[in-house]
Amino acid sequence: MTEEKKEPIRCRAILEVLGKPKEHVEKTIKILVEKVKENQDNSVLNEKFAEIKSEGKTMFSTFVELELVFKGIGPLSGFCFDFMPSSIDIEKPEQLIVKNRDISNIFNDLQSKLHTVDMVAKTLRAERDFLKRNLNTTIANSITILIKLNKNTSEDLSRFTGINKEELEKHLEKLIEEGKIKKEDNIYQLA
Repeated sequence: MTEEKKEPIRCRAILEVLGKPKEHVEKTIKILVEKVKENQDNSVLNEKFAEIKSEGKTMFSTFVELELVFKGIGPLSGFCFDFMPSSIDIEKPEQLIVKNRDISNIFNDLQSKLHTVDMVAKTLRAERDFLKRNLNTTIANSITILIKLNKNTSEDLSRFTGINKEELEKHLEKLIEEGKIKKEDNIYQLA
């Protein structure tokens, strides 16, 4: 069985990096290009690095424009999934003939990535909810302990918890609704 010859695809791609410190961004963009070059299914013909720019007070960004040739649509889609370029511009050939098997592989890879991203998002959401519940419990316990120690005004509670008064009052209102504390003349007491 002979191996099918894939039509080469020439394109330009832009890879971007955002982060801090500046030295890390500079190093990371170069590592990214080296990883692209390691792939046997593509060739890097040219690379143009942009200057690193400041983004806000502490972040930095840069990009590199790559001119590449891929050994078919499969390697091009793999590059897109692995490196997530901000743009791709296919220069040659003018038209592509793509077999349904290749399209199926691309969509299956896409679905796999989407399922992975969905799983990560759900895991992070569950972890965030867990941390939020524990933080709220810790705040409620701190408020209860401070009230027992006669730190009974919202100013005292704010100062000792480190939570600004407006945000703390939301927690105090919730504890009042739950019947755990009560408020009389701007003084909080255990219920």
